[in-house]
Amino acid sequence: MPNILVKIPRGAFPGEARAQLAQNIQEAAARAEQMPDDPRHRALYWVLIEEIDAGLWTCGGHDVGAKVLTFFALALVPAGVLDTRSRALYVGSMHEAFAKAMPAEDTRRLHSSVIVQEVPEGCWGGNGVLWTLPALAQAAGYAHLQHLVAEAAA
Repeated sequence: MPNILVKIPRGAFPGEARAQLAQNIQEAAARAEQMPDDPRHRALYWVLIEEIDAGLWTCGGHDVGAKVLTFFALALVPAGVLDTRSRALYVGSMHEAFAKAMPAEDTRRLHSSVIVQEVPEGCWGGNGVLWTLPALAQAAGYAHLQHLVAEAAA
């Protein structure tokens, strides 16, 4: 049940490519977080895509947009959902999500920066309620954390 904030160069993913990008990002996150393919759970994914104007995104002080397609993603995930392996899967899957959504006519190299930031227990709120990891596990359906749901109910 992440919040994923994405920054891309303006116009890099037009029309259907942008819709495909959002879908790919959601699938990458679900795979890493072990969330079932259930619309009730997947509705908890928030993906915000922001376009950055040319010249406002530099690498090493230079606008490299003509040579490379850069993107930045910050995935905010509740602490305890990911382990080392799943964080690596998150980063790799996110890069792959962008590569698959790139318009065919865009031949630039893809450069990614993905940060997975875990939100500590007691710091995730939604709809005016502070969520615990067992409550998040129940709402999101995390396959590997369902024991927490059972323990909280006992």
